[in-house]
This record gives sequence, C-alpha cells and structure tokens, in this order.
Amino acid sequence: MTLFDGIYPFYPQQRKAAGFDISTIIVIVVFLTLACSFLLIIPGIRGRARLYWTLRVLLSLFVGVVIVVVQFTGDWETGWVQANTSYKSFSRAMVNADIGLHIGLEGVNITLKGNPMNQINETINYNEYFSWSFDSNYDRSYSEGLEKGLPSPILYVAEKFTSQSPCAVHRQYRISGHYASATLWVAFCTWIISNILFSMPALVYGGYMLLVTGAFVTFSLLSFSTVRNSPMCPIQIGTATLHVAYGGSFWLTLAIGLLCFVAGITVVALHHLNLDLLKTFFDLREDKAEEHQEMVEVHVNSYVVNKAGAPPQPSETNSL
Repeated sequence: MTLFDGIYPFYPQQRKAAGFDISTIIVIVVFLTLACSFLLIIPGIRGRARLYWTLRVLLSLFVGVVIVVVQFTGDWETGWVQANTSYKSFSRAMVNADIGLHIGLEGVNITLKGNPMNQINETINYNEYFSWSFDSNYDRSYSEGLEKGLPSPILYVAEKFTSQSPCAVHRQYRISGHYASATLWVAFCTWIISNILFSMPALVYGGYMLLVTGAFVTFSLLSFSTVRNSPMCPIQIGTATLHVAYGGSFWLTLAIGLLCFVAGITVVALHHLNLDLLKTFFDLREDKAEEHQEMVEVHVNSYVVNKAGAPPQPSETNSL
C-alpha cells in the first residue's frame, strides 16, 4: 500500500537529495546574498578599479562557497548501473531500474529509479540516505531500512558499507570523510584570514595565506583519497556491476585548490617582481597618488604670510 507518489505512510521517511540538501541551499543563499550586496555598491567605485574589485570579490566568494558547500554534497564518489534485479526479498518479481550510489563525506546516498517508473503496480523511485558521521549510527540506519522493507537493491548496496560487512570499508570512509571535512574547515578559516590581510592591506601575507588555503584543500583531497587504499568489494546487481569513480565535488574541490595556489603564487611573485602592478590591481596606487596630491596642494593664507613677512614696527616710548 502506497500513498503520495509511492511513499509508504507507515514509517517516517529518511530522504536526502543525492546532490543537494537543505544545508547546501542555505550556504549558497548566504553567499549569493553577499555577492548581490556587493553588486549593489559596485556602481559607486570609479574607473578601472570597479573591474578589479568585482574580479577580486567574486573570485573570493566563489572559493569560500565551494569550500563550505562540498562538505554537505553527496557526490565525492558516484556510480550508476542499469540492471534487471529482484525488487523485494522473498519475491520473484523482477524490475528494470537504475541504481545510483553517491558517496559524500558524511554518508552514502542510494537511489533506485525504475525504467519505466511504474512497474508491478508500484512507483519505483527511492532515494535513501545512510549517515556514518560521528553523531550517527550507520548500522542502526541500515537496520531501520530492513524493518521498513526497503527494496532489495538498496539494502544490498547499503550492506556493503556496514561495520560488519566483509568489505571492511565503513571505518575507512568514516575516518577519511571526518578528516577531509576538518581540513576543509581549516581551509575556510585561512581563506577568511587571507581576505582580512588583503583588506589591511598586507598583500604578500594575504598571498601566503592563499597558499596555505590551497594546501589544506589539497590535504582534504588526499585524506578522502585514502579510501582507495582499501579494495572495494564488487557490487554485483543482477548481471551488471556498479563501479564508483570520483564525482563532481571531488573535482570541484581540486579546481579550487589549484585556483588558490595560482592566485597565491601570482600575488607573491608580483610583490617581488612588479609591486606597482600588484598595487594597481588592489586599488592602492590611486589612493596613494591622491594622498600625495593632497599633501602637495597646500592652501596658503596670504594675509598670514604678509603679516609674517612685514618688518617689525618700532615701539613707542613714553616721553618723560
């Protein structure tokens, strides 16, 4: 018995989008608000400095939002397979479906979508999330899935990541995801420090902090990549095999790390090779020129000058 597009009404649903969830949307909205606020004030900046400010602020916000968002996404590793498989335990009913596996830093998301979606008098469209973060219990979530009577392909894939599974990948994914998330938060802090240093301005130290940011982003990738040291059990569904590969979040994080390295090296190199060009990009030369002009243009009070330059008048002595 199903209700409302195939959702079983007798137990609470534990669903999380494979690519985006509420946390991801909140982070994106916050950074978009900051970007829109800057775009409102950008017309007040004159000349070429407007372009430089826009480029700096938008690139910096892009780096910051990616560092935060990828911690909540579920596509660090992904895999898809289409297969004919049994639908429920103790049933001979076979369905043709797409089975998807999406692995994030805090858990795994398993999707099952029928081809076509309506088969054997049911709507086959499942999206189940199992968390292995330190404040969650993956094995309990898997047991609850058994009690709910989830489809066999979802339970089969989820069983591969339990702590009691012969695959022995649960601990590896849990520890790797935890340390990858921790290093990304450190990278976010160094990104904030780099922006503070650029605004002080201490340009070369801001460049150094960008290099540190890129280093911590790289450490997070290395931490997550250690899961490949453990051989992954084959996930055989029917006659097809589900293979996983690095997903969009992994490659996006790698691109951000390279961007931080390139930006940091560029700032440090310009500081030593062409400081004037670096100051022009950060809108510092124009300010110093205006200050120099204000210091040169001295308004002289002619009355004071004339009075100061007049010879002193002899004092009159009282005659006796």
